[in-house]
Amino acid sequence: MELSVVVPTLNGREELAGCLDALAEQVPDAETIVVNGPSADGTTGMVRDRSDVDVLVEIADRSVTVARNAGLDRATGDVVALVSHTLSVEDGWSEAVRAGVEEYAAVTGPTHERLTAGMTTESKESRTIAGRDVTYFNAGNVAFRREALDDLDCFDEYLVVGSSRDVAHRLAERGYSVGWDSGMCVRREFEADGGIRERDWKWKYRSLAYRLVKNYGVRPTVLRRLVSHAGGDAIEALKGVVRGNTAPSQWFSTGWDVVGGTGTGCKDGLLARYRGGENPNGRSVRADRAVAVYDWRSDG
Repeated sequence: MELSVVVPTLNGREELAGCLDALAEQVPDAETIVVNGPSADGTTGMVRDRSDVDVLVEIADRSVTVARNAGLDRATGDVVALVSHTLSVEDGWSEAVRAGVEEYAAVTGPTHERLTAGMTTESKESRTIAGRDVTYFNAGNVAFRREALDDLDCFDEYLVVGSSRDVAHRLAERGYSVGWDSGMCVRREFEADGGIRERDWKWKYRSLAYRLVKNYGVRPTVLRRLVSHAGGDAIEALKGVVRGNTAPSQWFSTGWDVVGGTGTGCKDGLLARYRGGENPNGRSVRADRAVAVYDWRSDG
């Protein structure tokens, strides 16, 4: 088995260095490909000074979905792993990957996060949608058999967020299995609160509606899931208004974002389903992702 590891990154020089150090220690025989968005923190120079990176791909797009496809453009292994630049693989990761892809088309595992109160981790996440069993994976810690990714045409670049969820739906539709191995661990360390990021509600619901309609069509199950998600988020946001943490005007503004995002996603999902197939914005539709490529494989 030949393993390629793709590491997308954007303005994460220090975290990326830790990620690459761990990969060099745990999987020194892997082909390592770094895909760097338009970083402004010296990432390019740091990577070019290392001897353990095989390929550096520079892209102008800030989308992690585009970065994943750009890395897959250059990967040559029959197994391809995606590892976030914010994570470091732990002992046993390589063995878990190799064992997992023997049985499954894709395998994923938990993320250990060190907090001041202790250690957190994740567990397997699965859903049944329209009679289809879908197992989700951590897009920052997953390995695929290459033939499965090629069959799916990799990631859908329409999706700014949620492209890994879309792949999970399409894997299930094609009958590919996704495994979970607790030994395939990655680690992230950060401050107790982990930082607070503002959620883009419009893109959350645009992505959700697009991938559900694209993969399942307009059916009661899809509409019920959209209404259920929106209702749950509306209630949680309303609690913030009651507690005085959120202004009523902000709650209404968020509601309009949800409605607008859902409508756009449904429309575009229908167009994708009936005009372009299950992945009309996949890896094969373009060849201009990279603006520069540094390939040291021939030097070895």
